[in-house]
Amino acid sequence: MSEGRPLLISVQNLSKRFTTDQGVIEVLRGIDLEVRAGERIAVVGASGAGKTTLMHLIGGLDRPSSGSVCFEETDIFCYPPAELDAFRNRTVGFVFQFHQLLPEFNALENVMMPALIARLSVVEARARAERLLAAVGLVHRLKHKPGQLSGGEQQRVAIARALVMAPRLLLADEPTGNLDSTTSGEIMALLDRLHAEYGLTMVIVTHSQALASRLDRVVSMVDGALVA
Repeated sequence: MSEGRPLLISVQNLSKRFTTDQGVIEVLRGIDLEVRAGERIAVVGASGAGKTTLMHLIGGLDRPSSGSVCFEETDIFCYPPAELDAFRNRTVGFVFQFHQLLPEFNALENVMMPALIARLSVVEARARAERLLAAVGLVHRLKHKPGQLSGGEQQRVAIARALVMAPRLLLADEPTGNLDSTTSGEIMALLDRLHAEYGLTMVIVTHSQALASRLDRVVSMVDGALVA
């Protein structure tokens, strides 16, 4: 289904290692992965397999020990730090398992934050945030702070925040991991709808077989390597 789409991301021989008092720990070992535009990929595997580390490297949140992550044929780690920051802010949306919303700001302000960091006007940032919060069904919760929202509502705010810069790539780490089955189903349906509406490319780390089965392709990680 995705073969005719242009190649968006090419991960080649990607490795990540840490040196500790006990020796070298290989977190990722020679990962090769291609993701096509508009494709939705689930990354599955046991805890500690390296899934989150892979997602962080694809999004430029961390740097590899070796190998490359190319976005439309450009290795993102060749960018100077300021350009990599700008790429990450404008091109990649992140959704984390624990939301990482700023507790002192309300839902609207949390969603506006990436747009303000990118120096959009307050008027434009607010308009984008309001539009997305309406799209995720939270038009009645704009002024509520994270502590006043349910877990599912906080995740919806996090998804809206991830999309406020109209990214081409959405990276999500266990987006349903802390939610009950009913709320998880609602978030899965929301991701389906957002993909249909925005044509997002998605890489989703998940332990949920129900979520993985809804996506276009599933890749499995074992001990820092992808397996067939």
